[in-house]
Amino acid sequence: MDYKKLTEKKKILDKHRPLDAALVKNLEEWFRIELTYTSNAIEGNTLSRAETALVVEKGLTIGGKSITEHLEATNHAAALDFIKEQIKRKPSDLRERDILRIHEIILDRIDKENSGIYRRVPVRISGSAVVLPNPRKVQTLMDEFFSWIENETKMHTVELAAEAHYRFVTIHPFIDGNGRTGRLLMNMILMMKGYPSAIIRKNDRLAYIKSLEKPQLVNGEGDSKNDYFKLIAAAADRSLDIYLKAIEGKSEEPESEKLLKIGELAKATNQTVPTIRHWTKEGLLQVAEVTESGYQMYSEEMISRIKKIQEMKEKRMMLEEIKLKIVE
Repeated sequence: MDYKKLTEKKKILDKHRPLDAALVKNLEEWFRIELTYTSNAIEGNTLSRAETALVVEKGLTIGGKSITEHLEATNHAAALDFIKEQIKRKPSDLRERDILRIHEIILDRIDKENSGIYRRVPVRISGSAVVLPNPRKVQTLMDEFFSWIENETKMHTVELAAEAHYRFVTIHPFIDGNGRTGRLLMNMILMMKGYPSAIIRKNDRLAYIKSLEKPQLVNGEGDSKNDYFKLIAAAADRSLDIYLKAIEGKSEEPESEKLLKIGELAKATNQTVPTIRHWTKEGLLQVAEVTESGYQMYSEEMISRIKKIQEMKEKRMMLEEIKLKIVE
């Protein structure tokens, strides 16, 4: 995968450093809430973006939400604070104690017995065919993981962060909290190298999970990781844009949480439902969520994507050509 675009944007950002202190504070506060909200939402936490901010920043209790959901918010924010203290180090300096500490914070007051401790029992991912390593192998696999990251010098920063996240979740060393810890690990590596944190959006949840599962089912063979690396690169790219826009005095619009049924998406774009289904099957459109009844739901972002697809079709481009451009 080509990371030139990310490298160029990082160079532009570096030219503006040191950034204005007030701007940095504002961006860090925004990322702290957004990362906490999205990472927890991926795992099923039902706090909204606004509710997450109230819990983390004001210490308020949200009616109708569980104690665990509140703790997941405050714990994730605390883990981000811990990571911020580590960013003057290098990724090759990462040690087992760092990961154990992140996990300990993530499960603080939620699961004291298992926080910061590798799992001792077999686990399965609900709804997935992925077979996870035997608990007896976890320590050895984690030792190999830290040996790999200590000696890896050739990868682009974003690829390194993504690969570290992927390797970590395939080991699945903890009984719970692996996803949150893996994303924090990824962002710690990015921040150590001067990149902004990469936000996996709530509406990307399904694509993110599938992109992680796909290579695990075939032991990472061939190009099975391509979708995953593209998704992480896109997340890193969006974060770079947020910083660059902020330097220009532009603010970031929060991601819309509204999801559309296939009929609503078709109506909004003057397309037929069969066309939307076909483009989804071909990988041109991304499903944000599947309801318990089996209905596919799409984010509003797909409206603009469909417009781009239509424009390219009018230029007589084939679907395979469109796919290469639309998901690059």
